[in-house]
Amino acid sequence: MKHLRTACLLLVLSFAIGSLAQGTGQSAPTSPAPQAQTTPQPPSTIASVVDRQISQLEKQAVDMAEAMPEDKFDFTPTILNLKDSRDPVRSFALEVKHMATGNYAFWSPLTGDAMPAGIKGPNGPEELKTKAEIIKYLKDSFALGHKAAATLTAQNVVELVPFRQGQAPRLYLATFAVEHAYDHYGQLAVYLRLSGITPPGSRVPQK
Repeated sequence: MKHLRTACLLLVLSFAIGSLAQGTGQSAPTSPAPQAQTTPQPPSTIASVVDRQISQLEKQAVDMAEAMPEDKFDFTPTILNLKDSRDPVRSFALEVKHMATGNYAFWSPLTGDAMPAGIKGPNGPEELKTKAEIIKYLKDSFALGHKAAATLTAQNVVELVPFRQGQAPRLYLATFAVEHAYDHYGQLAVYLRLSGITPPGSRVPQK
């Protein structure tokens, strides 16, 4: 009886060892999943930071100009006969042209480009009348802004360049153009709302 019990145990043990060996032979070792490769982002520079600001402003300003119908490009608050609205104010079109002219005035000293022909005052060329012409003038001014931002380095940002009747640091001209444009962007937003149009930047995304 004792010999029979030992034989049974040996038989069971042999079967278990055989099954384990067979299973090991059939399954390949599992290799760890490859980790996603991340591309390191280049470090920010003064030029790239300013360029990013200009891109954000450009998107909002151009969207704003395109949102106003062409037949309302001559809109001014005086049309509504509001209290204290008798003083001369720029129309929507002149606000857009003034923003673009300011861009040229601040950024051209950084690039060395000449101001566009036909500018006789702060509102840009008088011959620009249509919506398409004015928006192109605005877009071209931002193209100059990206060119101006690319000239900035850590070594030259405080370098003085000729500006109007004096001089100004490069970084001041590059960034004050953004500040000036946002001032007039706010006025354009009011003009749109007074015309019954929600500014693109304030619209709720459709679900």
